[in-house]
Amino acid sequence: MTSTSYRTCPRSGLQFESQAENLMKINAVTAVVALLVGGILAIGVVLTRWPAVHWLAADTFYMVLTAHGIDMLIFWIIFFEIAVLYFASSTLLRCRLATPRVAWLAFVLMLIGAVMNNVAVFQGGSSVMMTSYVPMMASPYFYAGLILFAVGALVACFVFFGTLVVAKRDKTYQGSVPLVTFGAIVAAIIAVFTIASGAIILIPTFFLSVGIIDQVDPLIYRTIWWAFGHSSQQINVAAHISIWYAVAAIAFGAKPMSERVSRGAFLLYILFLQLASAHHLLADPGVSTAWKVVNTSYFMYFAVLASMIHGLTIPGAIEVAQRAKGYNKGLFEWLRKAPWGNPVFSGMFISLIGFGFLGGISGVMMGTEQLNMIIHNTVYVPGHFHATVVVGTTLTFMALTYFLIPVLFKREMINPGLARLQPYLFGLSMYFFCLVMMGAGTLGVPRRHWDLSFAGAAMAYEWPGAAYLMMGLVGIAGVAAITGGALYIYITVGSLLWGKKLGGGLPSPRFTPIPPSAPSAAAQTYGSAGFAAPGTFTLAMVFLVSFILYYFINWKYLSQVWGLS
Repeated sequence: MTSTSYRTCPRSGLQFESQAENLMKINAVTAVVALLVGGILAIGVVLTRWPAVHWLAADTFYMVLTAHGIDMLIFWIIFFEIAVLYFASSTLLRCRLATPRVAWLAFVLMLIGAVMNNVAVFQGGSSVMMTSYVPMMASPYFYAGLILFAVGALVACFVFFGTLVVAKRDKTYQGSVPLVTFGAIVAAIIAVFTIASGAIILIPTFFLSVGIIDQVDPLIYRTIWWAFGHSSQQINVAAHISIWYAVAAIAFGAKPMSERVSRGAFLLYILFLQLASAHHLLADPGVSTAWKVVNTSYFMYFAVLASMIHGLTIPGAIEVAQRAKGYNKGLFEWLRKAPWGNPVFSGMFISLIGFGFLGGISGVMMGTEQLNMIIHNTVYVPGHFHATVVVGTTLTFMALTYFLIPVLFKREMINPGLARLQPYLFGLSMYFFCLVMMGAGTLGVPRRHWDLSFAGAAMAYEWPGAAYLMMGLVGIAGVAAITGGALYIYITVGSLLWGKKLGGGLPSPRFTPIPPSAPSAAAQTYGSAGFAAPGTFTLAMVFLVSFILYYFINWKYLSQVWGLS
């Protein structure tokens, strides 16, 4: 039996079990290493797509793009999410981690898989992009690495579920699990579906690469692969929204305006969020029109509703908490007096606004079957997913890191001035990066072609000057965002290496159960004109108007390709 002990952090009151604490640390550190590798590779991608620089040769560019996509979208994010799962179960529920040895095995499998995949890509012959569509084949080690990583992540999810059982059995909490843990449960359920989908299609593709089978049908591959590829982002959405609720509680003591509504929104994610994968398949002939229409309209709107609920309740909870403290002047004093110099809050709020306005609106537009056709496979697509994965998930994880450095790693953060600046530099650069990339995509700039000018092509295409301008701005904004990412790496790694050591609290052989919480005051105590959070409601109306305008602008763009004059 593995020995275990508990410590209560003197700064946050959180209780950490020793095995879970070590696993959180190693998964988070490995995630940051993957982010570092992916960030270095991003330099090559950005400087090659920038027409005036056009740095890398074609073969090198596609190799770098493949590794960048996988390191950022899979390895960095999922390693960090496993740390979040352990935090949301063991720490928030104040219990021991179930089967820590199995959890360490899961980490080892994920690490071996990530290294194996990267080595396969950098050895050449595996520049198949993250999508790795058949019949374009990579090295067997490319697929084996992804499969090992997926198995490790799946095992870690089951350790998380086991930890919930331990907490329930040992009665470390009363009533329902906290909302943040509930969101993490939703993320883990989606993860099981996602990882299983990846295994279903990557295992036969591995067999194809070693010659055991003769073929994998490309249409079947694409359909099942996107249940893995796009649903990976749905894990991220559930995870980073859970963190938004956590940050609201950490920074303001905010409580959800309605836990029941927030939990209902999370449940909608389980039922409908993965259906957004359909927007990658709208040009595929192997899927029926009826399936496309149903998945990209009626069903997907339930997932959109869930995100809009979270987008209303999280800032609404912050507003109610701020108004309770006396910030009641006008619609937005609560927001003006928020702790904008605290990177935990500023990173979270910049992420929330960017994810909603840039990622959310563009995602719904892309998910509409007819509108999808005008931007399908253009650079608009990475513009959208940088708004969701980078502005949404990555910036949220960065914000949480600033909380975890003193609390989990027991280190004082170095250079707090740079830490205050970093979310603004990274987040606002990514705002601009996504906007100009989506603008270039609207003009038709291709998604994956390494050379915008098509130099040497038999049938060259002359782009309008605006396309070159926007791709140049993509390059400038990309370099600024990479600088912001480098600051995060410097602050994070530097704090762990050179930051002043902080007291961690005395260890104890037993956990301390979560004390019962006092009933909270009704949210309707604050606000005006019948609204508990009038400022948040106003922001929601701004979002709705922006969404409607942009949606119909794209129908106008679509009408221009009909040729019915």
